[in-house]
Amino acid sequence: MRLSVFGLGYVGCVSAACFAKEGHDVIGVDVNTQKVGIINAGNSPIVENGIGELMQEVVASRKLRATTDSAEGVLESDISLVCVGTPSNTNGSLDLRYITRVCEEIGAAFKTKAERHVVIVRSTMLPGTIENTVIPALEEYSEKKAGKDFGVCINPEF
Repeated sequence: MRLSVFGLGYVGCVSAACFAKEGHDVIGVDVNTQKVGIINAGNSPIVENGIGELMQEVVASRKLRATTDSAEGVLESDISLVCVGTPSNTNGSLDLRYITRVCEEIGAAFKTKAERHVVIVRSTMLPGTIENTVIPALEEYSEKKAGKDFGVCINPEF
C-alpha cells in the first residue's frame, strides 16, 4: 500500500515509521523543511523510545521518505493520513485551520488524479468536523464528490 502522512509531529512520525516497518511505501508531508530534512537523513524529529532506530531502518530501506510538496505526497499514494495539530483557540474551541489547509491541498492534488484516493483523518476533532469542514474542503478543491469519487474516514488518536 502507498501512504502519505500529512503532519510529521508525534502522531504522524510514529504512524509513518510503523507503516513503513510493515512494508508499506510511505511519504511524509510537512511544511517544516527542517523536519523533512531530519527524516530524510534517517533521524527522528520527535523523542519516543525506539523511534530513532526505526527511522534509520525504514529510511535506509527506502520505505519512508519526506517532502514539503503536498501534491507529490498525494499523487504518489493511494491513502492520505491527516495528522496535523488542532490547537485550542483562546475560547477553548479547536483551531481547525491546519486541517482545513491540508484538506484543501489534498483535494487540489487529487483533482486530476484518475485513481480513487482515500483520506483518513487522525487529528483530534469534534463530532461534525468531517461533515462540516473536511468533506467540504476536499470537494471544493478537488471538484469531486465524497463517497463517489474519493473516500473519507476518521481514525482518531486516543
